[in-house]
Amino acid sequence: MSPRAFLVRGLLAGLLAGVATFLVAYAVGEPQVGAAIALEAISSGDSGGDGHSHSHAAEGDEGGDEAAEVPRTNQSTWGLLTGTLAVGVALGGILGLVAAAALGRLGRLTPSQSTALVTLIGFVAVALVPFLKYPATPPAVGSGDTIGLRTSVYFGYLLVSVLAAVLATYGAVRLRERVGTYAAVVGGTAAYLLVVVVAGHLFVTVNEIGDFPADTLWSFRLASLITLATMWGLLGVALTGLVGRLYAAERAVAERKALAASL
Repeated sequence: MSPRAFLVRGLLAGLLAGVATFLVAYAVGEPQVGAAIALEAISSGDSGGDGHSHSHAAEGDEGGDEAAEVPRTNQSTWGLLTGTLAVGVALGGILGLVAAAALGRLGRLTPSQSTALVTLIGFVAVALVPFLKYPATPPAVGSGDTIGLRTSVYFGYLLVSVLAAVLATYGAVRLRERVGTYAAVVGGTAAYLLVVVVAGHLFVTVNEIGDFPADTLWSFRLASLITLATMWGLLGVALTGLVGRLYAAERAVAERKALAASL
């Protein structure tokens, strides 16, 4: 159960998760992105006054592809696939190394159970909680002048969430021997929630929705959350399964060696 073994399996799990996430993102997310881009084009055409931008929007995908530096059809296919594969593999490798580092440090959990717990904590701390504070926004939402601020506060809150999760988990493990598993888990969860809730109130709120249609915004954010859950869910299932198979194989080898030594 070496870190290298975890890393290799994490990369493989990330590759599988990246492919599956692409399929989900293409089916669920891309229609919402297309709707947001269409609204942005219509809005630009209305505000331009001369109808030039509106005529480009009316020309359909072909006109948009010619005007875009990267054609929209490539963005929604090969570009999206490349992105999900890159994120999946990178995330899988990191998760594999973290799972290897956590092995034996989370109580009496088996390697597969420990890996599943690491994935769950990672999903909550890295994906879910930062998303709840700063949800994804479609292309037509947000000012270009504030992109630096929005990026900074998002990654700042992400860092707070990750550090709070690490410290809460460490505290729960330390408390387990004194107060029991149940009380330690409740205490660690409460400590994490306290930190992220307080930080959520202290961090600046970004609200640049304007008159963007609420139903389209809701559909876009729901699709984004589904995509995130797909990535983390499949990554956790695949990595946990691969680690479980590795553990079972190594146990079988150890038992055979022990049996041979006893003869």
